Amino acid sequence: MRKFNVNVNGKAYAVEVEEIVDGSTVSTSAPAAPVKVAAPTPAPAAAPSGSGKPVPAPMPGLVKKLCFSNGTQVKKGDTIIILEAMKMDTPVSAPSDGVISYSTQEGANVDTGATLATLS
Repeated sequence: MRKFNVNVNGKAYAVEVEEIVDGSTVSTSAPAAPVKVAAPTPAPAAAPSGSGKPVPAPMPGLVKKLCFSNGTQVKKGDTIIILEAMKMDTPVSAPSDGVISYSTQEGANVDTGATLATLS
């Protein structure tokens, strides 16, 4: 049995792994050295511009489409981003009228609450 420290999404876990070769258990006489795993580097979040209203991600997912260009005037209720989560497309709507400034890009994975854009 070998012990490892594993870091997943910023959370550390201690795990034990048993190595099996050709259906038989292999034991090791040397103790397992702790494995040092570097913490994942989160994508840099763009700073909210001025006093704009942030638009948070409602769920974790993949940014499939940015529906407007930066600097475009949008209306409340306009679909501004399409998120893909669990093979389903979910529209993210503008919570108010304003000029959009995206804080993410197409193809980025985002967590719940991450700022996707700001409206000013």
